[in-house]
Amino acid sequence: MAEKHKPGVGCPTSKKDSGCCRVESIISIDERGQMVLPKELRKKVGIHPGDKLAVVSFGKTEAVCCLALIKAEDLGGQVRDILGPILKDMVSD
Repeated sequence: MAEKHKPGVGCPTSKKDSGCCRVESIISIDERGQMVLPKELRKKVGIHPGDKLAVVSFGKTEAVCCLALIKAEDLGGQVRDILGPILKDMVSD
């Protein structure tokens, strides 16, 4: 039976749920390399001033194709639980 998705607890692992990944917003990088996450997105995902985010990159080759932001406090299990199935699909041909 497919795992049910709980709001705010990462993406479901079921391939039936194609609504998992989506473009939330388009952001720009300024001349100092900084970016701003829109207020609505920060509110939606619970990011507050002072929070630390881990930037996780992945791809099949040396080139990075995707970046993910994960709250540092939630990093432990989420890298394995959320990105593991994605990475497994990417590296298996």
